[in-house]
Amino acid sequence: MLFKSNARQDTDAPEEMLKAGALYRNCDSANLWIQNSATADASNAQVALTGFLGNLHTFQTLQARIQGSHSQTPTVSPTITAHVSQLPTHTDFVVVGSSIAGTSVGARTDGHGVRVVMLEARDACSGATGRNGGHIWPLYHDYTSLNCDHGQAELRSVAEQEGILAESRWREVESIDVFYNSDMLEKAKTKVQTYKADLPFDAEHHNVHEAKEAIEKYCLASDTLCCISSSAASITIPRPLYNLFFPNETTKLTYHFSLCTNTPCTSISPPTSSNLYYTLSTPRGTITTPHIIHATNGWASTLLEKFRSKIIPFRGNMTAQRPGQSLPIPDSNPTSHRSFIFYTRPIGYECLTQLPTREHELMLGGGFAQYNNEGYKAMGNTDDTTYSTRIGAHLSSVLPRCFGENNWGREGVPLQGAMGSGRRGRVKALWSGILGISVDLIPWVGRLPRVNSEKEQGVHVGAAPGEWIAAGHSGEGTVHAWLRGKALAEMALGREVEEWFPDIMRVSERTIMIRLYEFLLRRE
Repeated sequence: MLFKSNARQDTDAPEEMLKAGALYRNCDSANLWIQNSATADASNAQVALTGFLGNLHTFQTLQARIQGSHSQTPTVSPTITAHVSQLPTHTDFVVVGSSIAGTSVGARTDGHGVRVVMLEARDACSGATGRNGGHIWPLYHDYTSLNCDHGQAELRSVAEQEGILAESRWREVESIDVFYNSDMLEKAKTKVQTYKADLPFDAEHHNVHEAKEAIEKYCLASDTLCCISSSAASITIPRPLYNLFFPNETTKLTYHFSLCTNTPCTSISPPTSSNLYYTLSTPRGTITTPHIIHATNGWASTLLEKFRSKIIPFRGNMTAQRPGQSLPIPDSNPTSHRSFIFYTRPIGYECLTQLPTREHELMLGGGFAQYNNEGYKAMGNTDDTTYSTRIGAHLSSVLPRCFGENNWGREGVPLQGAMGSGRRGRVKALWSGILGISVDLIPWVGRLPRVNSEKEQGVHVGAAPGEWIAAGHSGEGTVHAWLRGKALAEMALGREVEEWFPDIMRVSERTIMIRLYEFLLRRE
């Protein structure tokens, strides 16, 4: 993933968001304090008022950007060609977005006699799915939400069954959380203790390494306070898994599947008495269907007005970097493969994994709170044609500080024949991707509130016609989106998922009403 969503921690949001959150919670008390400050020194009252108004402006600006982000659509490349020459006029399912979740829906409906059309505004796998660092790890911070190991096993199983395990570069890794801040460390230790007490089997591979052991074992900087290690995994998603499902590249699917790239869905018209199906408009024409699957994650609010303040677009930044010559290189020994999260400040983090082949590139992302307003500016930002230069500069320079200059050593040199070998220096590439942050960090999966009655239903397969969604993965799509797509496909086919799918993720009128973006601002 582009970055690990750590908003469940107590101090993880950019400073501006914390200010706005404090304002939202304490607005009445702040007003009362200002009103009662008439007896206080006039200069102190002026300072308090100035700070209050500044926070109010921050909150209002963020609110306006979130509400306006729906109007932004992905930039379409003119060089992309569609996988089908003509848009079908009707199909059983339309999947909007070629994400992990959308592809999972297509894979799960294979063999059920249904026709599926996938609409993608740009190229296949061109969104955050194809821009992430491949991080997969258990989260002791929020273990009660989902079982990460189940999600890992599902993706690995798909790769194994299709014979692309090596190409996808799946590997088991040791995940290390590195702490340089004592307050964050103590909170993390408490969470690990709770995790081990409540789920001892799942937590048996979580270990705490104090400073001396951590520095020596993991080749870290001398000011490292402690590490928490656990078993995890990494996988390179983009092409291998997607090639299983897309026509013109493979013919493994048994049902009729059409991928329409460079074909954004611009609007949706609900069923009427004269047309019993949903009508989706695109630059290439219209298509009707009884079922729409929304799998665009950070772009979901473009078509779904109710979600404009439920799933917030967030631009994350990623880099590919050559490792320093003194760093250990992963080999055939599984214990040599590692991923890291560096908590260098009370707010923010950097997440890192290392590719097992070629130049053993370090895939580093995060850093969204390291430069004042940069993290705040990422909220509601859907421009993934560029990246934050300030965050890019931070990510490009921070690794020797995390590992220590001596452990890092001399800069790596390009490997002849490797991809990007023509670009010298530490950083081979910088890019961004748009995440979909759910307002309460719980994803949205299931049927959207229906707009048509049973009397208005046309001919269909599976469940009653409707719109469906799997989005709001909050930076954890690589871990969970495949299973969420699987659950959504089962629901749309009219099958039961109650035995294994968390009900808290289901969409309903009630959850749309009570899950508000102010929840993000209330978190400290």
